[in-house]
Amino acid sequence: MSPHPHDDSADARELARRVGEAMYAADTASKDTLGMQLLSCEPGRATMRMAVQALHLNGHKICHGGFMFTLADSTFAYACNSRNHNTVASGCSIEFLRPAHEGDELTCEGVEQTLSGRHGVYDMRITNQKGQAVALFRGKSTQISGTVIPTDDAAASSKTENHA
Repeated sequence: MSPHPHDDSADARELARRVGEAMYAADTASKDTLGMQLLSCEPGRATMRMAVQALHLNGHKICHGGFMFTLADSTFAYACNSRNHNTVASGCSIEFLRPAHEGDELTCEGVEQTLSGRHGVYDMRITNQKGQAVALFRGKSTQISGTVIPTDDAAASSKTENHA
């Protein structure tokens, strides 16, 4: 049985952690291509980090907005899939607030604002190592069929945890 959409029980947190691990293991774009780290995946929430490298710089020698967008979009994916329902973006927007430079550490924190039926709204906030807001991203999600990890694995994990 799926946890309640706003369930923050130990079982829901463990499921979100396992979903995050499974997604990250297969996330070549975020992990291998851009060097992003998944810091946490919790029910309706996720946090990722990316160090701005020379390969991320545009012609102005600042981080290309597309890379910041990808950091936010990846964080959004982990947050909206955290309850083990396959979920995709149905729309999003980003506001760039200040430039990021080579050597900056960007952290993106994503938080579910609402989840109603198959649709959700999530806000991402990218900050630099000084805690300054660099960009704000809002994503809208739609659940599709299937799960990130097999539901039998999720149920077995829940049963094992309850008997520990």
